[in-house]
Amino acid sequence: MKIAIIGAGICGLYLGWKLAERGEDVTIFEKKEKIGKEVCSGLVSERILEFIPESKKLIKNQIEYCLIHFPGRTLKIKFSKKFFVVNHSELDNLVADLAKKTGAKINLNQFFRALPEGFDRILGCDGAMSIVRKSLKLPEPKFSLGIQGFIACPVPSERSEDWCGVETWPTESGFIWKIPRGSDIEYGIIEKPEKAKEIFDEFLKRKKISLGKVNSAVIPQGLIIPQDKKITLCGDASGLTKPWSGGGVIWSLTAATLLLKNFSDFIKYQKELKRFFLPQITFSKMAKKMVYFLGFKIPWVIPKEFKIDGDFLF
Repeated sequence: MKIAIIGAGICGLYLGWKLAERGEDVTIFEKKEKIGKEVCSGLVSERILEFIPESKKLIKNQIEYCLIHFPGRTLKIKFSKKFFVVNHSELDNLVADLAKKTGAKINLNQFFRALPEGFDRILGCDGAMSIVRKSLKLPEPKFSLGIQGFIACPVPSERSEDWCGVETWPTESGFIWKIPRGSDIEYGIIEKPEKAKEIFDEFLKRKKISLGKVNSAVIPQGLIIPQDKKITLCGDASGLTKPWSGGGVIWSLTAATLLLKNFSDFIKYQKELKRFFLPQITFSKMAKKMVYFLGFKIPWVIPKEFKIDGDFLF
């Protein structure tokens, strides 16, 4: 089949790689002049190795736990699956090389105002502000704003034991984070777009932190899938990110696997995607609201330490 994939992010590249591997005629279109997502923490669970074994060489740091600093109590969450810090841009380029080797064509500087013609199937993997989603006149997902910045990290001999842990500070609707990376330390926030910068600036001022380069990006949240036999969405374009963290890599790759399993029946893919992810999204939203309520109102009722799967809560 002649397949167009709009968007050369991790989801589009992975689908291009796997579909070309099957012998499909795949063309990936990317609006930017180069491959590689710049605004992302690149914090992914060890499940990434199940999808992309070659990504092992990109690991910058290994994360084993997360501290959540509520005003009256700090919780320690241990992960049943280890988390890795990787450079998202390097990960994208790795998968792009794998896609090219299997025969997928990647065309850069391709900005569409209308969907391309002459293809049997079109996959919208073009991120939060998806042109494919807009062209289908689908509803927009809810958006949060992510802001990130970096400071130089200490040399290895000066690193403390907390180098293998992430710290977070819950805010009204999101959280501020601190992630130790391989060559620096990242601070960031995910919050409502109208509040994110103000809350983040106040936090940095209070902590006397001065960041270097600062980036920002919108983060979608929802599940928007068309009922179309020829065109579908995957990854951020469908609003598929974790409600509690905004992370989307493993969820996107999981959705891509469901798409590959059901290809080229997009209606069947849509049904299976909803069956798998809607319970995850609903339960995750409820769990986040409950933890935030308890953490801010009656924090002493929450165990100080517990273990979870950082990708799927059940």
